[in-house]
Formats: sequence, C-alpha cells, structure tokens
Amino acid sequence: MSESGAGDQAVAMDRMYRVTRHVYDVTRAYYLLGRDRMLAKVITNPSTATLEVGCGTARNLIKLARRPEPGLLCGLDASQEMLDTAAASITRAGVPAAGHERIRLRQGLAEALDAKSMFGRDEPFDTIFFSYCLSMVPTWPGAIEAALANLKTGGHLVIVDFWDQRDLPDVFAAGLKKWLSMFHVHYRPEVHDALAALGTSGRADVAFESVAKRYAYIASLTKR
Repeated sequence: MSESGAGDQAVAMDRMYRVTRHVYDVTRAYYLLGRDRMLAKVITNPSTATLEVGCGTARNLIKLARRPEPGLLCGLDASQEMLDTAAASITRAGVPAAGHERIRLRQGLAEALDAKSMFGRDEPFDTIFFSYCLSMVPTWPGAIEAALANLKTGGHLVIVDFWDQRDLPDVFAAGLKKWLSMFHVHYRPEVHDALAALGTSGRADVAFESVAKRYAYIASLTKR
C-alpha cells in the first residue's frame, strides 16, 4: 500500500472511532463472541512476547496483563483515537508496568507490522492474535503474511472472527450482515479458506473450532 493509501486508511479508522470508541466495549460485548475462549489459547510466561493486531481499546490485552505471568504485551492499531482510549483504559485498570510501559502500544497498519521498527524487538513474537480484526481489513492477506513474518518458528497465530453464518437462520444472518456493514465490518469467508490453505501448504499447523455454530470461528496456527 502507498504511503498516501496507508494514511487514508488510518484517517478513516480515526473518523469511525472518534465517538464510538467511548462505548465500544459495552456495545461489542453482545456480538463479538468467543474472545475469551481465544484468549485462553494465548500462552504467556515471563519470557514470552505477545502482540494483538487491531488491539482497539486494549480490552483483551488488559485481561492478559492481569495474569500472574503476562510477559511482554504489545498492541497495534490503525486508529490513534482507539489507542488514546486504550492508553487511558490501561491506566485505569492499574495493570503492573513492565519497564516504563504497562503495555506497548503503537499506531500502524496490520500489513506494515515490523517487530523491530515498531516495538524495538530484535526477536519475533511468540504469539500474535487478531480478535475480530481481519473482517475489517481490506488488505487482510498482507496482514496475515506480516504476522507470520514477525512470528517465531513454533510460535502461535490465533484468530477469532465471523464465519459464514451458514447454519443460522437466514433472517438473522442477513440482518446481522447488514448491521455490521454500517461499521465497515464484512464477512470474509475467504479468510477462513486462506488460513486452511496455510495448513495444506505446510507453512503452519492449523486447527479450527466453531463459536455458536457457524457464527464465528477460532483458528489456531503454529508456524512451522
């Protein structure tokens, strides 16, 4: 993506979240299902480094930070407005500080992820996760490739996102799809297919589990 295109995307995200960031966690709790199940798959200890791409208000990172051994926690988001809310939420939560930062937050696009330039890391991450993020990223193939490039061999990529709603009532699925489109969220069944293809290609070991039938899925990948 060109520099101007990247700037446009960040501006669009800021515009969308300028107001909704203040009520994001309350409103999303009702339909972003499976997030805590996904977090349970994230292994942390004092030596691990974990990154959430599309960290939003830092809801997920704060939950991880409250573990006895959270390790290093980092968050990347395209919207500086969201990151401002995340920083305030982290301070209010009173999670323990690691060095001079409780959680490292950086502004940037998912497909431009670089552990060194963004987070000062010479080593790749142990775990990278996306929580209902890829359904909002038009350039999702680049986001997945960047995550894999910044993940250590044997590291984990964990994703929770909307599935295809195939086994849910048509009226429900159509209504949900229309409503989510108002927030630039789109069903991308091709993401599920691309993740499965990583398994068949030998680049990763891939496993899926459903959330509320085919409402959403959790994908767990181990990089080979």
